Amino acid sequence: MSARSRIPTVPPGECTMPKATWKIGELARKTGLTVRALHHYDEIGLLQPSLRTEAGHRLYTTSDVLRLQQVLSLRQLGFSLEEIHGCLDQPGFEPVQVLRLHVQRLREQIVLQQRLCVRLESLAVQFERAEEVSADALIHAIEEMTMLDQLAEKYFTPQQLEFLKQRHKSLRPQDEWAEVLSQTRTEMEKGTDPTSAKVLALARRWRKLIDDFTAGDKNIEQGLHQIWAEHAATLVSLLGPQFDPRGVAQYIHPAMTIVDGPPDLLTPK
Repeated sequence: MSARSRIPTVPPGECTMPKATWKIGELARKTGLTVRALHHYDEIGLLQPSLRTEAGHRLYTTSDVLRLQQVLSLRQLGFSLEEIHGCLDQPGFEPVQVLRLHVQRLREQIVLQQRLCVRLESLAVQFERAEEVSADALIHAIEEMTMLDQLAEKYFTPQQLEFLKQRHKSLRPQDEWAEVLSQTRTEMEKGTDPTSAKVLALARRWRKLIDDFTAGDKNIEQGLHQIWAEHAATLVSLLGPQFDPRGVAQYIHPAMTIVDGPPDLLTPK
């Protein structure tokens, strides 16, 4: 007997139907997800509806919606679908853990943004009043604004940093990066196979952006991977959510592996 056939069915008009149930289309409209994404979550066992009608239509309950919220929170924290599956299904898992982790991450980002906002607003008021702005105030504002540079110095040599600054000025890749990340996230939410032709095309654009920015320097590329792995929340707070690769990078990894091809065996280790 399949797992699907064991899902309880609810005959029409039965009073045993929970008060809060949603068909898949209703849940998609209310949450902003796509029906295809919910189908994909069902197929991989990540979010299976607790009930079905006699006609076989999915019915999601309040407990299903709670699990969906946990899935989306963990996705925003950068977990892959496989990791989320293991996390939610492990013995002793407490749903509140996801909420607390998500809240903690958001608060870290909010603190950084609010701190910079307060400093810049204070400077603006002083300039508007034609008041003398203290050097300390300017220094503190610059400190907040140059946090990214301070982080970068831990991962790149001075020569590499100068090279990256020049590449940034000449290429200005922000808009294209935001577009590629957005389109990749859309395919991820749809449940599109990460090795499909559409995602492979996105992976090729992703690889070209990396190669153009790093000029093919693998040491610089490794530094970029490392800084994002260790300081993603800080970088997102400074650069903006449109540049957040968490979750998306894991999703596109199979396509990137295909695009990059097998390692060159002649390359020295």
